[in-house]
Amino acid sequence: MTKKFDWDAAYSNGAYIPGGNDFPPRWKSLAAEFRAEIAAAGRLRADISYGPHERNTLDLFMPRGEVQGLVVFVHGGYWMSFDKSTWSHLAKGPLAHGFAVAIPSYVLCPQARISEITVQIATAITHAAAEVPGPVHLTGHSAGGHLVARMACFTSPLGQPIRHRIRKTVAISTLGDLRPLMKTRMNETFHLDAVEARLESPSLLEPQEGVDITAWVGGAERPEFIRQSTLLANIWSGFECDVNAVVEPEKHHFNVIDGLADADHALTRTLLCL
Repeated sequence: MTKKFDWDAAYSNGAYIPGGNDFPPRWKSLAAEFRAEIAAAGRLRADISYGPHERNTLDLFMPRGEVQGLVVFVHGGYWMSFDKSTWSHLAKGPLAHGFAVAIPSYVLCPQARISEITVQIATAITHAAAEVPGPVHLTGHSAGGHLVARMACFTSPLGQPIRHRIRKTVAISTLGDLRPLMKTRMNETFHLDAVEARLESPSLLEPQEGVDITAWVGGAERPEFIRQSTLLANIWSGFECDVNAVVEPEKHHFNVIDGLADADHALTRTLLCL
């Protein structure tokens, strides 16, 4: 008899990371310290509204001197936890290169379906792009990696003017195929069905022609996240777009994003096409 696969374990991250519970408070502390520093310098525009819900807000961090473009970072948390205030420090790397950085919050599951969150993120990107000239670079982690990959799909809710401004997308620890998540206990919150799972899975959709996307994942992540990242890169390589896959050695799901806070890290340089 075939042993039943444990999908909950496959998508559980903290339980398999030493000191996993220590990461969220550490992120909050680093973010608060950085926000205070940038606010004191007059370079933070906080809580910009982009929609009708109280969570439809974004923070916009501005660099010193001339703006080179816009980076949008979309946070993870399985579409059901966290907000923009936990990730402010990840703006540090792009800011050092002259890029403004927008970090949005969004309405979480179960108040919103994943398909509705996709539309929220498109609205947030459009709003932020109206505030900052130049090219747009998108990145997101985990569920956020899924959301920025969705922006690169042929069925993206982004309008054509914004699509034409997007120079690079980096989907970190992305979830490209949502169908396995229907088998987890988390689906009691997602309420994913087969139709929505297919329509919201970038790996099952066609990318926009000419998209430049990197699927970035940690080498010490859960095997399912490595599979998901590899899957997206593999399938999209068959289309007319520029696709790369990076497995960063020794990084797990909670520290694979750290490179965004470092101006010289390969993750930041890849995102900014440096």
